Amino acid sequence: MSDPHADGIPCLWMRGGTSKGAVFLASDLPSTPQERDSLLLRIMGSPDPRQIDGIGGADPLTSKVAILSPSSRPDADVDYLFLQVFVDRPVVTDAQGCGNILAATAPAAIERGLVSAEDGVTPVRIHMLNTGEVSLAQVSTPGRKVSYAGDARIDGVPGHHAAVPLLFQNTEGSMCGALLPSGSACDIVEGVECTLIDNGMPVVILRASDFGLTGTEDRDDLDGNTVLKKRLEAIRLAAGPLMNLGEVADKSVPKMILVSAPQNGGTISTRSFIPHRCHASIGVFAAVSVATACTLRGSVTDGLAQLPADGRFLVEHPSGAAEVLVHCDADGTITGVGTLRTARKLFDGKVFPVP
Repeated sequence: MSDPHADGIPCLWMRGGTSKGAVFLASDLPSTPQERDSLLLRIMGSPDPRQIDGIGGADPLTSKVAILSPSSRPDADVDYLFLQVFVDRPVVTDAQGCGNILAATAPAAIERGLVSAEDGVTPVRIHMLNTGEVSLAQVSTPGRKVSYAGDARIDGVPGHHAAVPLLFQNTEGSMCGALLPSGSACDIVEGVECTLIDNGMPVVILRASDFGLTGTEDRDDLDGNTVLKKRLEAIRLAAGPLMNLGEVADKSVPKMILVSAPQNGGTISTRSFIPHRCHASIGVFAAVSVATACTLRGSVTDGLAQLPADGRFLVEHPSGAAEVLVHCDADGTITGVGTLRTARKLFDGKVFPVP
């Protein structure tokens, strides 16, 4: 490698869904995880609550990294490693995937020449290294060039952009080994009823009412509720071993999700913690896991969720709702899930880390 401090490192800064992150080619970064993570902390400006000396946006949703490389398996077009760079702690973790940044990796793979564009729409099969699954994204490529212009809109992102449909299969137990790692749709953890579930993202689902909340509180109110956050963290730490995740004090999973009855015609209302700050919306895979829980009799969503007849689940969140499509067989077993995201290239150039 050349000197990254003097010469810079090629970087795509992308919005994917309701997140932003830096996209790198693996060949442009150090090969050892320790050197790579040290470099990424300096690129993002962590640890610092403002990330003032880096490109991070002082929020977990804007301190993310995607690393792309040629596919290591024949049924995929590109390998994608997601890394969460903590804002105020010197931590970089691959302990989770990210469906929002996933939406950005497909056009980025075409931009970087890892996938050849077709005229019209280009399918991109993405091997998600964090969990081992392959997802399928469809990218708008008129004239064999990525277009970010379109009519699609997602809650939490202003304006309209080109749609990036995503389809997932075999996401059950992506990190926990089973859809319900405890074997039950409802457990009692630290005296509170919970659903521990992993359908692409390990989450702990709890009723907002069990914490004296309506579930309609805004993000700032919840972030300022130190009593609530301490209680949620105690439950999270206790749930980690139950979900086969081990000690999770320094991990970004499981996510904590408070649920309540829908307020705006959706399926369920959520307030998601990622895991220590309230999400402005909800992550793609977290929404998938919540939607899946809504189909399970005896889960904490029972009596709260309004199940759709057409498999189109609307998971309400502080900024609107995330749409999750749930495909089932004749027996009601989930065979696949999908969602629609948008993405946009924000800048393409070189980034210069702190020496």
